[in-house]
Amino acid sequence: MHFSWLSEKTPAPPATWADHSYYFRPQFYKVTVSERDHVERTNVYFNETIIPENQGLNGSDFMPLNFKSSFAIVTHQAEVRMPSGKIDKPVIQDNRDGTVSVKYDPREEGSHELVVKYNGEPVQGSPFKFHVDSITSGYVTAYGPGLTHGVTGEPANFTISTKGASAGGLTMAVEGPSKAEINYHDNKDGTVSVQYLPTAPGEYQVSVRFGDRHIKGSPYFAKITGEGRKRNQISVGSCSEVQMPGDITDDDLRALNASIQAPSGLEEPCFLKRMPTGNIGISFTPREIGEHLVSVKRMGKHINNSPFKVTVCEREVGDAKKVKVSGIGLKEGQTHADNIFSVDTRNAGFGGLSVSIEGPSKAEIQCTDKDDGTLNISYKPTEPGYYIVNLKFADHHVEGSPFTVKVAGEGSNRKREKIQRERDAVPITEIGSQCKLTFKMPGITSFDLAACVTSPSNVTEDAEIQEVEDGLYSVHFVPKELGVHTVSVRYSEMHIPGSPFQFTVGPLRDSGSHLVKAGGSGLERGVVGEAAEFNVWTREAGGGSLAISVEGPSKADIEFKDRKDGSCDVSYKVSEPGEYRVGLKFNDRHIPDSPFKVYVSPDAGDAHKLEVQQFPQGNIQADAPYQFMVRKNGAKGDLDAKIVAPSGTDDDCFIQNIDSEMTSVRFYPRENGIHAIHVKFNGVHIPDSPFRIKVGKDVADPAAVHATGNGLDDVKTGHKHDFIINTCNAGVGTLAVSIDGPSKVAMDCTEVEEGYKVRYTPLLPGEHYITVKYNNMHIVGSPFKVQATGEKLADEGAQETSTVIVETVRKIAKGGKNTGVHLPTFKSDSTKVESKGMGLKKAYIGKQNQFTICATDAGNNILYVGMYGPKGPCEELHVKHAGHNNYNVHYVVRDRGQYVLLIKWGEEHVPGSPFQIDV
Repeated sequence: MHFSWLSEKTPAPPATWADHSYYFRPQFYKVTVSERDHVERTNVYFNETIIPENQGLNGSDFMPLNFKSSFAIVTHQAEVRMPSGKIDKPVIQDNRDGTVSVKYDPREEGSHELVVKYNGEPVQGSPFKFHVDSITSGYVTAYGPGLTHGVTGEPANFTISTKGASAGGLTMAVEGPSKAEINYHDNKDGTVSVQYLPTAPGEYQVSVRFGDRHIKGSPYFAKITGEGRKRNQISVGSCSEVQMPGDITDDDLRALNASIQAPSGLEEPCFLKRMPTGNIGISFTPREIGEHLVSVKRMGKHINNSPFKVTVCEREVGDAKKVKVSGIGLKEGQTHADNIFSVDTRNAGFGGLSVSIEGPSKAEIQCTDKDDGTLNISYKPTEPGYYIVNLKFADHHVEGSPFTVKVAGEGSNRKREKIQRERDAVPITEIGSQCKLTFKMPGITSFDLAACVTSPSNVTEDAEIQEVEDGLYSVHFVPKELGVHTVSVRYSEMHIPGSPFQFTVGPLRDSGSHLVKAGGSGLERGVVGEAAEFNVWTREAGGGSLAISVEGPSKADIEFKDRKDGSCDVSYKVSEPGEYRVGLKFNDRHIPDSPFKVYVSPDAGDAHKLEVQQFPQGNIQADAPYQFMVRKNGAKGDLDAKIVAPSGTDDDCFIQNIDSEMTSVRFYPRENGIHAIHVKFNGVHIPDSPFRIKVGKDVADPAAVHATGNGLDDVKTGHKHDFIINTCNAGVGTLAVSIDGPSKVAMDCTEVEEGYKVRYTPLLPGEHYITVKYNNMHIVGSPFKVQATGEKLADEGAQETSTVIVETVRKIAKGGKNTGVHLPTFKSDSTKVESKGMGLKKAYIGKQNQFTICATDAGNNILYVGMYGPKGPCEELHVKHAGHNNYNVHYVVRDRGQYVLLIKWGEEHVPGSPFQIDV
């Protein structure tokens, strides 16, 4: 980017950043240009000052046509916080290659903080810490980025200066979440280059000692992030099985749950299954030698002969030290190729084998059984770099694990762009205040939007939806209670992406990345050259840093707009089709379901011409065929379609050409729930595709599912914990529960009266995240953060996930204490209900008679309307809610005579009820 001035005689040369001439004009201009590889605009200031007229240069009396112009670029800002607390300004130098150098002349001794900002936002790793020593010679000092920050799987470097001191007696140590291999090299110039390789994110303590004493500033604390790292894992089961005495039917088996207690007191869930012989077996992983107790219960009570005694001998206990591993794949690897190693567990007893591989790409892992009883494990990375292979047996590392593997070869040439924004905590919401939740959803009509809010005491009220601007909507409500509310936003009776939302009134009970939500079409699909948009809601997570990255075949232009209410709009635009990954991190931790996999289609071409007609409406049932029509409107190409069920399985649709313009698309849903029908033309989604369709009446509603129990609070390692997932009145669907933590957990899920009970036993202290999804949608509060304390009963390594999936049956709440969902406590006044209309006085046979009911000022309750005539109930009666507790009632009668019309608001008659109507 350059500037130039025009002259009548000769063209002026391009202006440079330091363009010198003789005359000045006192003016101040602001010009905007873009800097390399950044969406953000940089500010370039252009300053001119004129010398007063007729003041010649060196005594001359003419006015030359040239100016002195100076420019200053202010994209980067930096400041240093000194030990005294004072702020000092370093010098920033632009290197003209997309980087800048920061130079600082320290004035105080001690620990300093350097804050570097780009366009007002801190760069990754900022603030950087460094130590200033006032002694200049004869002492050992250390400096370099590896003392303050780094990235997992990448070498962290720093330098030790021993000038003026003997190199003998120098020792280094790195402690942190993972073991870090240290390498060093004596540069023979009084300095030593040190390199260590962290394999897990977290804070590392770097100690440098000279003569058994810490050098000044040691120990240093380096913040290691998992930026750009991708993990994949597989598990291979190997359990001991014991036959259980007694006859048990299949119906009994579904209602039973079992747990095993080791001699040390460690209690874990275990599994009951039908053996090939027809008897019932108990499946568990033995961890100790000796007599174990197996408890089998039905509805919390021991069955006959329970608890059973099981003796475990030494050769049955899983021993990771006896696992043998071999193969070049644990030492080095190649991209786009299968890197193989073998695992022999034949003499290691019973136990589960888990393999996780973390590195610059998500490596595809495959496991095959060999004829000799050993396993062959292969992995195929797509990017070069360092990979960490964690290999555990019976929850303990095998010898040598974790392995660090250097992978060489060509990468996939994927581009990555990232922005980072600070998010402020929103003010505390009080009872009676106006609450607002905003979302962007372009291309819809507000008439099909509806929202409701459920309070902590289970009272549900309608909420108001306003269209702020084109495609931007806000939900408004006034809370009457403190605590966590559930906000459900539906479009065409289906939850929008992100719904149901958690909304806390009063102080936040928790904070962190697990409470951030994201949703929108830009996290599902995109088109080359078009902005893909999505929402991010950080309100419940408190304040922190939100990082957004897009990785794929081309570099992304990312735009960010803060809505100042705990939510924001994000859009990105790419130039090449293919598979992209959108990563969202809050305070350096991925939010739920991140990274999101997005397929970006080629340019839309003629796909935008197509339109859908006769799309099924109303009561759609599973296991029945349906169809709709697609009009091409002159477009030339091929149409294809598939239907994706709530469980994630997909099925092709049957496509038949009716004529050159019309095509029939036939589909056959096999499950209840929200399905997505993807319709593409020449490989590109047609407008509004994928189409969401609700199948079945009893559709699973995640907003109606609740999880409670001590297993969602703080827990202890080695102890069995449980929680209840209440699915009463939530319909039927797929319940998926996963626990992500420092190690795998033994868990099971059994049916109880009000839903399902999940039991698990944590083995390592630390944070565990429990995700509960109903038909692939998070319930309110999910994922739940649970802190485990206690002894380490397994080896530490990469994060591991345990999952259980259940197809639910319909649950209906029954009366009585603690038996599922019960009617909420309503606060209402039936005397404030108003009824108006001719239909309350007189009716006509075979005609639509109508009246209205207004309960806006009557609180909240259930409306009951009934009509009885000379020969029984009236023929038809329809009640439609028009919003804000206003109702329209229509009825049809077939017989003459007197009718009685009853209107109740809860248990109480409204004024005038019962009404007598002459027909």
